[in-house]
Amino acid sequence: MSTAAAQPTRAAGPVRTPRLRADASRNRERIVMAARDAFVEHGADAPLDEIAKRAGVGNATLYRNFPTRAALIREVALLVKNRIVAIAERAAAEATGPFDALQRFAHETVDEKVGALCPMLTNRVDLHDPELVEARERLLAVVSGLLDRAKSAGEVRPDVAHGDLFIAMSQLTRPLPGTSCHVLEEFVHRHLQLFLDGMRAPAPSTLPGRAATFEDFHSEH
Repeated sequence: MSTAAAQPTRAAGPVRTPRLRADASRNRERIVMAARDAFVEHGADAPLDEIAKRAGVGNATLYRNFPTRAALIREVALLVKNRIVAIAERAAAEATGPFDALQRFAHETVDEKVGALCPMLTNRVDLHDPELVEARERLLAVVSGLLDRAKSAGEVRPDVAHGDLFIAMSQLTRPLPGTSCHVLEEFVHRHLQLFLDGMRAPAPSTLPGRAATFEDFHSEH
């Protein structure tokens, strides 16, 4: 009779992205970036073999990393949120002043094409996914910090919130029906600056309605 002690059962925890070898990690990153670009251009149903081709990998490599489309969409959502957090942190650290930091964050973020990705990221991911929740909370904290500092410095009108900024960035980067994504790129930063200038204090008018908040984007319907 064996005297070996029974091994304790480990409680199941949230699924986390595993650590990979350097070459495998680079392949995975290329796939996710290629998927983001393909989803911007063609939506969430972009062909997976086209994504593999863009990433410079074979279909087998793509499916080994992401067995389902849902898994790939989740990773794109996490990538985009983390990249925007990094943009905000960099703007806060390097900008010359509070409003300059807010402007820098907004202009760099629209280059992530958040508007084109918004329907996919809100309708095809689990809002309660632990890693996505963590990234969302970090994003809320850092962007709220940028806006609050600009308000405290008297550089931004008091009747706007972070949700207002995200609505503007989303709308400016969402392709209009019947147009190519690339047609709009020439005008995005110009129109974003018009919006940002409208956020400056002192406010020349009273805004109707209420300020949009970050939570408005993540309520379940």
